[in-house]
Amino acid sequence: MMILNTSRNRVTFWSAIVLALLSCLPVLVARYPQMSDYPAHLARYHVMLDGGHNAELARYYGFTWAWTGNLGVDILIRPFAAIFGLEAGGRIIVGLIAVLTGLGIIAVDVVLRGRVTIASFLAFPMIWGPMLLTGLINFGLGQAVALWAFAGWVLWEDRRWRWALYLPVGLVVWLCHLSAWGMLGVMVLGYEWQQRGNWRALPACWPLALPLIPLLFGRWLLGAGTSGEFSYGDSVWGFKRYIWLAAMRDSNYQLDRRSLDLVWLMLGLASLKRRIDGRLGWGGALLLVIAVLMPRHISGGDFADYRMITAGLLVTCLSIDWDGGQGTGRDAPVWVMSLAPLLYLVRLVVTTLSWQADSAETARLLTALDHLPRGCRVASAVVVPAADWRLDHFEHIGAYAAVRRDCLTNANFAVPHIHMLHLNQPFAVDPSQRVILGDEQPVDMASFAPAEDADYLWYVGAREPDTMPAGAQVVWREGHSLLARLAKPAPRLAKSVEPG
Repeated sequence: MMILNTSRNRVTFWSAIVLALLSCLPVLVARYPQMSDYPAHLARYHVMLDGGHNAELARYYGFTWAWTGNLGVDILIRPFAAIFGLEAGGRIIVGLIAVLTGLGIIAVDVVLRGRVTIASFLAFPMIWGPMLLTGLINFGLGQAVALWAFAGWVLWEDRRWRWALYLPVGLVVWLCHLSAWGMLGVMVLGYEWQQRGNWRALPACWPLALPLIPLLFGRWLLGAGTSGEFSYGDSVWGFKRYIWLAAMRDSNYQLDRRSLDLVWLMLGLASLKRRIDGRLGWGGALLLVIAVLMPRHISGGDFADYRMITAGLLVTCLSIDWDGGQGTGRDAPVWVMSLAPLLYLVRLVVTTLSWQADSAETARLLTALDHLPRGCRVASAVVVPAADWRLDHFEHIGAYAAVRRDCLTNANFAVPHIHMLHLNQPFAVDPSQRVILGDEQPVDMASFAPAEDADYLWYVGAREPDTMPAGAQVVWREGHSLLARLAKPAPRLAKSVEPG
C-alpha cells in the first residue's frame, strides 16, 4: 500500500513522477532520435509494413516473419505507424520506452517499500543507459515491461490466480526481448530466494517458464526462430573490461566515468552499511555475475553481456534501502534526497543537448536524399573515430535511403538466419558502412568494397575523403560529407540470397 501520509512523502513521490515523465525530453527536442541503430530499425519496419506491395522495395528486400524473443517494437509499430506514420510513430515509441522505464522503477520501489525512496533516484540514470542510447529498443521496451511485471509479481503475491496471469505475462516479456525475459526471471528468483531462503525459490518461478516452449521447440512447432549460435567474440576479457568501464557511456567521457564511479561508491557504501534490500539485491547481483559469464553474441544478437550490466546496475541501485529493512519508514536526510536527483538531471540535460545538436546535423545530412533517384543502390560510408568515447549517432544514417527513397542500402540488419529482413540480390549489409579509422589514417573510398555494387556513394565524416572511386561525380555536399554518383559497375549475373 502506498504511503503518502506526510508532505515529504508526497513531495518525493511527485518529484519522482516528474523526473520519470521528463525522461522523454531527448525525444521531444530531437526530431530524429539519435540512437545509432535506430534508422536501421526504421528501414526494417518500412519493408515489413509495405508487405511486398512496393515493386522497388520488393526487388531488393524480402521479409520473413518469425515469432522470436525480439519483437517488442516490431509488433508495436504497426498500430503506431497506422495512426502517426512510420517516423513519428517510431519517435513516440522511443519516448514512451524511457517514460515507462522511469515509471516502472517507481512502481517497484512503491510496491516493495510503500513509498518512493532514494533508490528510485539512484536507478533513474540507468534509463538512458548505453543499450537504449545505442538503439536496442526491443530490449529497452522489454526491460520497462519487466519492471512492471516484477512489481505485479510482488503486489499480487498472495493472490491464488497470480500463476495464471503470469503465464502470458512471461510470454509478453519474452516477445519484447529474450534478455528482458531473463532479467525478469532473475529478479523474481532473487525475490523468492529472499522470501523463502531455500531451493524452493527456483520452482516458485515456474509461471514465467512458458517461453521455454518456443525457445526449445519453436522451429519445429512454428517454423520460427533464429540461429541459436553464440560466441564470446575476440579479445574476450579486453571486451569485458571495456563494457564494464562503459556501463554508463554516452557523450562525455569524464561525466560518464565519474557517474559510474559515484554509482559504485553508493553501492559499496550501501553494502558496507547493510542497506541492500535482498528482495532486489540478490537479483541485481546475479545479473552482474551473469554479465561476466555469458557470451557477447546470442542468436546473432550483439552485446548480450553488456545488456546485463546495465540491467544489473539498475536493479542493484533500486535495491538500496536507507531504512535497512527495519520497517521504520526512515528516509534519507533532506539534503541527501535533494541531491539524489541531480545525477540524473545532469545526465539527462547532456543527453538532450547532444541529441538536439546531432538531430539538426541529421536533418542537414538527409538533404542528400533529395538527390537520390527512387529505388537506386546506395553504399553508405560513415567514418567512426577509433578512439572516440562518444556514441556515434550517424552509423546507420544510410538506412534512411531505404525509408524515404526505397533504396537498397548497406546499413541494414539483414544477415541470413538471424534477421527477418533479407536481401533479394547480393549487396553488403551492416556493419559494412562503418569505417573505423585512427586520426592519422587516410580515408580511402577508392577501395570501399560496398561501392562496387552501388549506384551512389553516401559519405559521412568529419574530414574529406582522401580518395574516391574512379569516375565518381559529387552531386551533393554538406561540410565534409558528400553524395557521389558512381560509374556503373560491369553487369554480372545476380545470384539469390537465402532468406534469413
